[in-house]
Amino acid sequence: MDFEPWWLIIVPVLFALGWIAARVDIRQMLSETRTLPKSYFKGLNFLLNEEPDRAIDAFIEVAKLDPETTELHFALGSLFRRRGEMERAIRVHHSLLARADLPEADREMAQHELGHDYLKAGMLDRAEAAFTSVLETRFAVDAIRSLIRIYEVGHEWERAIEAVKKLQALVDEPVPQLAHYHCERAEMALMDNPPDLAAASSALDAADHAADILRGEGREHASKARIAMLRARLLAVSGNVEGQRGWLASVLTSAPEYGSLIAAELLDCYRQLGQAQEGLALLQSHYQQYPSLDTFNLVFRELRAQQGHNVAWAFARDALRKQPSLLALDRVLETELDAPGLQSATGADLGLLRSIIHKHTQRLDRYTCRVCGFEARHYYWQCPGCNSWETYQPRRVEELQ
Repeated sequence: MDFEPWWLIIVPVLFALGWIAARVDIRQMLSETRTLPKSYFKGLNFLLNEEPDRAIDAFIEVAKLDPETTELHFALGSLFRRRGEMERAIRVHHSLLARADLPEADREMAQHELGHDYLKAGMLDRAEAAFTSVLETRFAVDAIRSLIRIYEVGHEWERAIEAVKKLQALVDEPVPQLAHYHCERAEMALMDNPPDLAAASSALDAADHAADILRGEGREHASKARIAMLRARLLAVSGNVEGQRGWLASVLTSAPEYGSLIAAELLDCYRQLGQAQEGLALLQSHYQQYPSLDTFNLVFRELRAQQGHNVAWAFARDALRKQPSLLALDRVLETELDAPGLQSATGADLGLLRSIIHKHTQRLDRYTCRVCGFEARHYYWQCPGCNSWETYQPRRVEELQ
């Protein structure tokens, strides 16, 4: 390449321009830094030291000095919401929305943050309106997820299903609770007077489709068990005991860990069909593979009724050796005390023993949520404490220890 003389001029000029630009940027940065109030740096320092209360006070002082700082208002709103001061968080975001000169992007963000304020405050109608207003913005996905939560709380299952469809049109992700939304619709149809069997059946077909999408991910067992239980209930309303038994028995193979939830109802179907012995044999066989306290109690009672005291106690002794359980022993003693022909002295001794054991087993005779730890005497598909789905295992607290 030949040397050009004008290079001797252009190279120094380029260096000079770069030096001038750097000096201008540094001076501008230093100028902006000097104009920032000391409270701003105090607030940052408090945040870094995990002192949010003092940080908020410092930032409020900055906001008073410079009300145009939208970023600071957003930070304040977030801090207020984190502390549970919902009224102040709402006021901050309302003040932003009241500004006529607020850029559209910031207005959308303020509306979105306001929706979260209302949601945390339990003002669901206002939260719904706020999230609906940003459905056409960059906050659409998060807004739809929040709307789904709102519809869940209000048991508006049809609207929750529609919201899930909108979400799936935007992002490709499974929604495990969708099957339960359809199951909730089926439950409502069955509770109508008279029951709407066609609507319940249609809802269960939709639930089946939603559960099939989860197949292979190991997350469909709970929904499949619930669908089978509801189909059995649908047939029970129709008076079809044979069909009811078939659906209940299917749970033992498709979702065997949920067998304890349907054991009593399944045995009752066998009784109605005059096949109590076959029903007992099926449950006893299932218990050997999937032991649970509820199934144990049912099998022990039925063995005592069908085959006598000795056979029932032989089953109980073998089960308790393999899996020692105070709850199981408590229920065995309860069954014995309810049995006719018990001698008064023996009954008094067993009654005393059972009362002592029962005091210790009450806290163990519950279901517990894996997410929040909420305990309940009844089994729930959705936790009443944290609203999470499928977080209750069909086992009592004692069985999980």
